[in-house]
Amino acid sequence: MTAMAFDLAQGVAVLERTPAVLDMWLRDLPEPWVHGTEGLDTWSPHQVVGHLLHGERTDWMTRIRIIVEQAGDRHFAPFDREAMLRDHADTPTNELLRAFREARADNLALLSAYGIRPSHFSLTGVHPRFGDVTLGQLLATWVAHDLSHLTQISRTMAKQYRDAVGPWREFLSVMDR
Repeated sequence: MTAMAFDLAQGVAVLERTPAVLDMWLRDLPEPWVHGTEGLDTWSPHQVVGHLLHGERTDWMTRIRIIVEQAGDRHFAPFDREAMLRDHADTPTNELLRAFREARADNLALLSAYGIRPSHFSLTGVHPRFGDVTLGQLLATWVAHDLSHLTQISRTMAKQYRDAVGPWREFLSVMDR
């Protein structure tokens, strides 16, 4: 495997597509698909979308602004990774998808307005757990975070048919991950 160096335009190409992928995948899908989980203490596709929305509203651009502006305290506030369990439990999935699409579009417009160049990638902020982190790392993480949660949704949905596939489970590695 050859790892890619972070490239803002390539990263944005993924970030701008995530809402459409989720919308096409989950909009108007029967409830068992969007509310199924992998078991205790795992998230449903609905909860993942709520988590992504919460991140758009409270995390990514807040941290990017802290780093880019380099003014005053550059410490990030902790991120509540499970806020969606409280804040979006009763929000219909289609509404979460709409809100996520709008929030992501707003954030990408703000990101573009910053005029970030590769020379900015080494600017730092202070993460509550990791200490100093760079803008390049944060931006790459935003992209990888989207992709990670798309994988999670796929795996969660596949596992809804874990028993129904019968002997083919042997060939479906996703069922046992």
